[in-house]
Amino acid sequence: MNLAIDHGNTRIKVGVFNQTALQEQFIFEDISTFGKWVDQKLISNLIVSSVSKSPDSLLKLVEVKEKKIELTQSLPLPIEVRYSSRDTLGVDRIAAACGAIEIAPGRNSLVIDMGTCINYEFVDANAVYYGGAISPGVKMRFEAMHTLTARLPLVKVKEHVELIGRTTEECLQSGVINGVLAEIEGLINNYKVKYPNLSVILCGGDAFLFENRLKQPIFVAPNLVLKGLNRILLHNVNV
Repeated sequence: MNLAIDHGNTRIKVGVFNQTALQEQFIFEDISTFGKWVDQKLISNLIVSSVSKSPDSLLKLVEVKEKKIELTQSLPLPIEVRYSSRDTLGVDRIAAACGAIEIAPGRNSLVIDMGTCINYEFVDANAVYYGGAISPGVKMRFEAMHTLTARLPLVKVKEHVELIGRTTEECLQSGVINGVLAEIEGLINNYKVKYPNLSVILCGGDAFLFENRLKQPIFVAPNLVLKGLNRILLHNVNV
């Protein structure tokens, strides 16, 4: 049994793999809860990706038979990275890019990871990663309008919104949701001009807000980052 751990800004996501097959997935709110779950489990190999803090506390909790790996920018990868500032490249973005070659091997792929920020990652058909784009996520946009103005309220995320808001709350919701939708559609169209046979992969916590509204054909892959981490783990175990 191999473990892939995605330690995000708020939660710990864990995938249990048998080689390439994802057998189980768990989400933990804190390290102590994860520690109780993993105690006494027989783990062969482990990979941890952490975007917010050092993964040392997580790594110490897990005993493994073979390899224990932290994802860093210098780790050997199953993709070629042509990102100009590799030392600043987020490990979550690396994992998403590696997930793309697992989901759509041999294809030009655009990953849209909708979390705290919206990350766009492009991997070509030869498994070369170039980069993409980063923009504010849905909740960040709501919080920014509330925080950086004197009177705009902080409103809740709403899945179904009208084009024309008829109250201030509805206008904020329409602006964010329809604005993000237009952003995504526009970027997909721009990529498809250059790469006509593009696979678009949607993942992340806010993907559900848009998966049924996008006009473009997409793959919805909620476990993409975990699958990418496992692909990296197997690449290093088999080196």
